[in-house]
Amino acid sequence: MSKADFLSALKARLQGLPCEEAEQTLTYYNEMIDDHMEMGMTEEEAVAVLGPIDEIVAQILDDTSLFKLLHTKIKPKRALRTFEIVLIVLGSFIWLPLLIAAAAIFASVYVAIWSVAIALYAVDASLAVGAVCGLFGGVAYLFGGMAATGSLAMGGGLCLAGLAILLAFGCQYAAKGLIRLGKWLLLGTKALLLGKEKVK
Repeated sequence: MSKADFLSALKARLQGLPCEEAEQTLTYYNEMIDDHMEMGMTEEEAVAVLGPIDEIVAQILDDTSLFKLLHTKIKPKRALRTFEIVLIVLGSFIWLPLLIAAAAIFASVYVAIWSVAIALYAVDASLAVGAVCGLFGGVAYLFGGMAATGSLAMGGGLCLAGLAILLAFGCQYAAKGLIRLGKWLLLGTKALLLGKEKVK
């Protein structure tokens, strides 16, 4: 891919960004290509070193705040006329509750995702507490002369300890997966604001 094609494709993908930020990004990649070419690479090799445009756009989306994208998306391209301002104010009884509902849905999905992780950690903590209680209770029963009950309590405590250790690994994997899912949802929302397909 030539430098001009690369910069043109990148510019098309960054149209939802603030103008200044899009221009800075294009200038940065233009200079990077020039630097690689000064080191002896051909134009195509210099472009290839930068990586796929999808990955570049995904990184830029990751670095750009959601509020900045929202502000750019809803910012009018020209000064509003009087009748447009009146329509916006009168229509606020419709669009404002819808906007609040959309924000509430987004927040509730995010909270629901993390409540799964919190619930898993709570179950793991309860298994660990049960294991400690079972082991100490078993020792107390043994010293109290109740060998069978003490052995049973200690065995139950050891089983709970094993389950707690196994679930701790599961919690760690679940938390990592939920972090990836949350990041994917955020990147997808940003990509929708840019008017592009969801980032994979």
